[in-house]
Amino acid sequence: MKTIDELLSEGVDGKRVFVRADLNVPLADGLITDDGRIRAVLPTVKALADAGAKVVVASHLGRPKGAPDPAFSLLPAAERLGELLGAPVAFADDTVGPAAHDAVDGLQPGQVAVIENLRFNPGETSKDDTERGEFADRLAALADVYVGDGFGAVHRKHASVFDLPARLPHYAGYLIATEVGVLKKLTEDVKRPYVVALGGAKVSDKLAVIDQLLDKADRLLIGGGMAYTFLKAKGHEVGISLLQEDQIPAVTEYMERAEKNGVELLLPVDVLVSPEFPDLKTKAPANPTVVAADEIPADQEGLDIGPRTRQLYASKLADAATVFWNGPMGVFEHPDYAEGTKAVAHALVETPGFTVVGGGDSAAAVRILGFDESAFGHISTGGGASLEYLEGKTLPGLAALED
Repeated sequence: MKTIDELLSEGVDGKRVFVRADLNVPLADGLITDDGRIRAVLPTVKALADAGAKVVVASHLGRPKGAPDPAFSLLPAAERLGELLGAPVAFADDTVGPAAHDAVDGLQPGQVAVIENLRFNPGETSKDDTERGEFADRLAALADVYVGDGFGAVHRKHASVFDLPARLPHYAGYLIATEVGVLKKLTEDVKRPYVVALGGAKVSDKLAVIDQLLDKADRLLIGGGMAYTFLKAKGHEVGISLLQEDQIPAVTEYMERAEKNGVELLLPVDVLVSPEFPDLKTKAPANPTVVAADEIPADQEGLDIGPRTRQLYASKLADAATVFWNGPMGVFEHPDYAEGTKAVAHALVETPGFTVVGGGDSAAAVRILGFDESAFGHISTGGGASLEYLEGKTLPGLAALED
């Protein structure tokens, strides 16, 4: 895999460089609530612009259905990129049409343009190789060189991620190079104890990575909505908590394997419960109750790990040499259910070992809850991509960058 440093050494002055970024930022009423993914691609964009490239930045945002939708426009991301660069950024309101060509043709060396949401074109996400390839051909007409730096999308076999690199000289940007280096530390020659904290809503999203980690990790700490399927598998009442009953056989097997392999698999010992899900808009007080994990009332829902579990998990993270955390411990968006996630984040900050926050909601939680990002070893920009890498899958976007 060639890197951007090799490209810069070859010279990019006056060349049109297509940067596949991940500007898939969360929006609320048209305003960006977390610009972490934009800031993550800045080093690559700035290095190219400083070297005299004509930089064409492209990304998806959300899940529009293959047609323009103002709710998913990249304009706010383009404006924020310009603010962070301290320079104007041109914006094209189409992907491969006249506006895109005009924006690119109008660039001077060192300038940057952003084209509209790639998913406004059905060819971007098509499962038909021909349709995807045709869109990639039209994107290739906008550039001389390709730089892949959208780590959050490398697990997708999409036109701009998989097909376009085959049509242009291709290189990995700084973000992808960093992400891959970090993931290798979690899979090759891992420093121990290796502790993994997994949360989030659905256990089905994490089964494949748990399967791999049972042969690699020393401890697994389970929280979030997925924990209730584990608790149910142990025979406990979970009330109206999130439950994937069809996953109980797999969860049971993994708990047995963990014991056999000598892997500590820890579940919550107490939880915060309530008869109803909290209002995340008004954030009105929810007044939860703390109960033992095996005493959840039949009419109550578990929404966060309790104080004893927070202490337990912190103690299991304290001596870790390597930590991977993916998924919040509770409904962290509401202040009454943020303490579990906050406790795990704080434990990672205090841990002397190498700590990785695995993207997605975990990365958002770190920022929303006010933690200094530099206190963690690495905050990934791609939750799904990180998990699939750890599962041992081949990621299309990484494979496409290899020669």
